[in-house]
Amino acid sequence: QVQLVESGGGLVQAGGSLRLSCAASRRIFSFIRMGWYRQPPGKQRELVAVIVVGVNTTYADSVKGRFTISRDNAKNMIDLQMNSLKPEDTAVYFCVVSPDGGGIEYWGRGTQVTVSS
Repeated sequence: QVQLVESGGGLVQAGGSLRLSCAASRRIFSFIRMGWYRQPPGKQRELVAVIVVGVNTTYADSVKGRFTISRDNAKNMIDLQMNSLKPEDTAVYFCVVSPDGGGIEYWGRGTQVTVSS
């Protein structure tokens, strides 16, 4: 089991920045896949960014060049730096990890990000 707790969400004006953090209850240094998803109002959950260790880091086209995902093994945290925010980035953001890269995933409860125009 892994418990994940997201933080850092809030209300920001368009063009601003936020940094989301995800604290894991276990050491993440061996986790294979970890990332962030989001669910905009009235829409389905979608991928934002994901790290697959030894393979690559993937970003949604809509956030490329603006968002950066990173991991801090010492602190057991996964961060998402979000710059140049747009109103369409408004969503609940979720952290997810898959320790073995297979079918078992653990999700956080999410943090709300609201970008005003």
